[in-house]
Amino acid sequence: MPRREATVSEAKALAHPLRLRILRLCWQGELTNKQLADRLGRDPGTVLYHVRQLLEAGLLEPAPVRTGDSGALEKPYRAKARSWWLDDPPNTEFDAALAPIEAVQDELRAAGPDSVRLFLRFAVHLSAEDAAELQRGIVALVERYVSTDDERSAEPAHGGMIVLHRLAE
Repeated sequence: MPRREATVSEAKALAHPLRLRILRLCWQGELTNKQLADRLGRDPGTVLYHVRQLLEAGLLEPAPVRTGDSGALEKPYRAKARSWWLDDPPNTEFDAALAPIEAVQDELRAAGPDSVRLFLRFAVHLSAEDAAELQRGIVALVERYVSTDDERSAEPAHGGMIVLHRLAE
């Protein structure tokens, strides 16, 4: 995946855990605002506000209008891409970097304890070079699966998060 700096509108859109949840759900399938609100346990007006932020940032797009079970027309949304590799622009607030962690916590709660395949928490001493090597290795491994994901689209979807950080002294 090409790596680039996020635009200001992309960074703003990705700085909220609910918007990240909306993107993940719309990656899994095309959903209407009502379906999103139901899945997220949120008010449809609140969800629509966040959907509009994602649309404006170009991260979400309208899917073709369809006929629902009741015969009414539905306007679903879908994630514009399956994955992004975006760096935060300079001077991004730290709380924005924590939004993905909050989103993953919510995803885990929604999926339940039986959904966890691996939980790995570790602490190691690393030089700057070692930390960079570890980061490159993790990114290469994840990229191997992300780049070939379309080959496994019939399989169950899995999510994950890896955070490599320096511990406070």
